[in-house]
Amino acid sequence: MFSSKTEMWATPQWFFDNVNRSFNFTLDVCAIHENAKCANFFSPKENGLIQEWTGICWMNPPYGRTIKDWVKKAYTESIIKNQCTVVALVPSRTDTKWFHEYIYNKPGVAIQFIKGRLCFVSKNTTNPAPFPSMLVTFNKNFMQLIK
Repeated sequence: MFSSKTEMWATPQWFFDNVNRSFNFTLDVCAIHENAKCANFFSPKENGLIQEWTGICWMNPPYGRTIKDWVKKAYTESIIKNQCTVVALVPSRTDTKWFHEYIYNKPGVAIQFIKGRLCFVSKNTTNPAPFPSMLVTFNKNFMQLIK
């Protein structure tokens, strides 16, 4: 699961629970039944990339080539359309085009770099990721979100 052959990195439950305490997520925008973090979620069948996002959204996208599409969608739904808040768990790839186009120095976008390496879950085993991670919060009215 942790080779470059996979795009699926299931969020550790303890990590999600800690973040969820601050946000109270209402929608997991890209999940499968086995790893969905919210009662409401979009599976590959529903394809979250073509759905309208509302509420407070959790996003741990596939980490392959489509990650740029998911980050763009999070930015568009929250910053451009102002329809939702999105908190994304993504690899800390600060050299990528998607990082610079939709995250870095963008109004309404906050970055929290995660110390160390998260241990992602796969078939009842956990392994440290071969990359650092970050939480990115997208919210057009970001200052109102801070409690």
